Amino acid sequence: MSDPISALLLGIIEGLTEFLPVSSTGHLLIAQHWLGARSDFFNIVIQAGAIVAITLVFRERLWSLATGLREPGNRDYVLKLAVAFLVTALVGLPVRMAGWELPETVTPVAWALIIGGVWMIVAERLAERRGDLTRVTWTVAVLVGLAQVVAGVFPGTSRSAAAIFIAMLAGLSRRSAAAEFVFLVGIPTMFAASAYAFLELWLDGGLGGEAWGDVTLAFVAAMVTGFLVVKWLLGYIKSHRFTGFAIYRIVLGAGLLLFMPSGF
Repeated sequence: MSDPISALLLGIIEGLTEFLPVSSTGHLLIAQHWLGARSDFFNIVIQAGAIVAITLVFRERLWSLATGLREPGNRDYVLKLAVAFLVTALVGLPVRMAGWELPETVTPVAWALIIGGVWMIVAERLAERRGDLTRVTWTVAVLVGLAQVVAGVFPGTSRSAAAIFIAMLAGLSRRSAAAEFVFLVGIPTMFAASAYAFLELWLDGGLGGEAWGDVTLAFVAAMVTGFLVVKWLLGYIKSHRFTGFAIYRIVLGAGLLLFMPSGF
């Protein structure tokens, strides 16, 4: 049954939370508790809207990298993006096929939010002691790839949070540089993950009965909101720490444990 209002709200929530270090999974879990659960296909489509958003935000950077491969700096950066993606794919695919991931239920998500919030505060303080470093090393590339796998295993961790803070600890200590690398890696990673999830769903025959108007509305809402959020975040972190997001995660996680049904 069509419900465009809830579809619009879910699209906006996805766009707001996919790239902020606060966990889109946790927020959608809460939202769908009140607005009604949606199909796996719906969730894949709204995530695709967020991917399109970040591609649009970085369109000039992507074009510069694609057309400037003769320059050693660009070539080195692209190779490290590729390594981060390949690490995620080569480690993450077997993990997913083996079913090694916690369920997207309130308790594991809540604890991931809390632990992740504490980790963010500690990691940012440690990274600041290393100075203002902007060079992406091979270690950063590999660890970012592994961090994305960890985020997939533990719903509520937040892919962006896990990857940004491991990058900062590994030597890419400037917040804006770490965020840019992680967001650029996220484009092929999220496209691949969405495509794989769509293929699984299609093979299982789970694509029927969608309210296509709702799906389209949610996709557009996620894309527009995601675009605005990423543009804002990239400016915000140039002069602000992530501490506010960390505190928000801890409060949200505690609230989930206290007030949400444990079986949800």
